[in-house]
Amino acid sequence: MMIKIDAIVREEKFEDVKAALNAIEVNGITVSQVMGCGVQRGYKEIVRGMEVAVQMLPKIKFEIVVSSEEWEQKTIEAIQKAAFTGEVGDGKIFSYEIRSAQKIRTGETGYDALQSND
Repeated sequence: MMIKIDAIVREEKFEDVKAALNAIEVNGITVSQVMGCGVQRGYKEIVRGMEVAVQMLPKIKFEIVVSSEEWEQKTIEAIQKAAFTGEVGDGKIFSYEIRSAQKIRTGETGYDALQSND
C-alpha cells in the first residue's frame, strides 16, 4: 500500500517541517506555495486609510508519498510536531491511499517507483 500525505502549513514553518522530514529520512517531497483560508477566514488590514479584508493567506503545501501505514504515522507525527504553534491557522494534514505509481525514467511501478536504486 502506498499513501499520499498532503500537509498545508504556515509559511514560516517550511524549514522546520523540511528538517523534521529529513530527520526521519523521508525523501521524495514536493513543495508548493499556495493560498487558502480555513476557519480563520483571513484578516482585516488598513490600506491607505481603508479597511481591506484579506481572505486568502499564503501557505506551504508538502506532498509526500510513503510506502506503508507505519511510515504514514511517522510522517504525520513529524509534520504535526514541526508545524505546531497552537494558534488558529497552523494548517491541515490529509492522507489517502495511492492506487499506483510509476517512475518515468525506469518504468518501475509501485513501491519500487518510490525508491532510489542508483
